[in-house]
Amino acid sequence: MSTASPGPSDPVFPQRLMRTRLYEQVAEQITAWIADNDLREGDRLPPERELATRLGVSRATLSQALVALEVIGVVAVRHGDGTILRGSPGSTRIVEAIRSHADRLPEIIETRDALETKIAALAAARRSDEDLARIDDALDAMEADVEAGGRGVEGDERFHGAVTAAAHSLLLARLMDEIGDLIKETRIESLSQPGRPRDSLAGHRAIADAIRAGDPAAAAEAMHAHVAMVSDVALLRPLQ
Repeated sequence: MSTASPGPSDPVFPQRLMRTRLYEQVAEQITAWIADNDLREGDRLPPERELATRLGVSRATLSQALVALEVIGVVAVRHGDGTILRGSPGSTRIVEAIRSHADRLPEIIETRDALETKIAALAAARRSDEDLARIDDALDAMEADVEAGGRGVEGDERFHGAVTAAAHSLLLARLMDEIGDLIKETRIESLSQPGRPRDSLAGHRAIADAIRAGDPAAAAEAMHAHVAMVSDVALLRPLQ
C-alpha cells in the first residue's frame, strides 16, 4: 500500500518548528539581542520587566528563558543584582545547548539519587557534632536567602556538601565532586521553579532531622523523597 507524499497542504517541517518551546525561542531572541547590542562579559541585562516588554513576552516566559540560559552558562542571575552576562554566546546553537542539558538531566537525577541516598544513610550513622553544626549552618544560610527573596542556591549547595562530609566516605565525596558541575545545573533549574526554594528547604530539614536522630533508613528515605521532588523541572515536562 503506497503512501502519498506530503503536498503543499502538508506542512511537515513547520509543524516540527511549532514543537519548539516558547521559552527556547525567547532564549534565542535574548542572545540575538545581546549580540545586536554588543554586550560583553560582565555587562548587565535590562531588568526582567523591561526586557519582557522589549521582546513582547510574559515575565514568566522570560524568567524561564533566563534560567535556561543560566544553566548552559550564558548568564548569571543574581538576587539583588540582576542578570549578568557570563560570556558571549557567540555562534552557540542555543536551543541545541538547552536540549542537550535536558537530555542529560534524567541520568544526572538517577546518579544523584543513588549516591545521595546512600550518603544520607551513612551520615546518619557516622555524623559528629561538628557535622551537625555544619548542616545547621547551611540550613540557616539557605533560610536567610529564601526569606530575603533569593533562591537559596548557595545554601542548598552547602547543605548537600555538609551531608556528604558527614558520611565520612572519601570515595563517595570524590564521586559527588566529579558530578558537581552537573548537579549545579539541576540545582539552578530546580530552585528557579515557583515555590521550590521553600519546598527544598523543608526537604532539607527532614533529612537533617533524620541524620540528627541517627536513623539511616529515615535519612535515606528523606533524601530519596527530596531528590524526587527537586527533579520535577520544567525542562522535563511535556510540551504544552
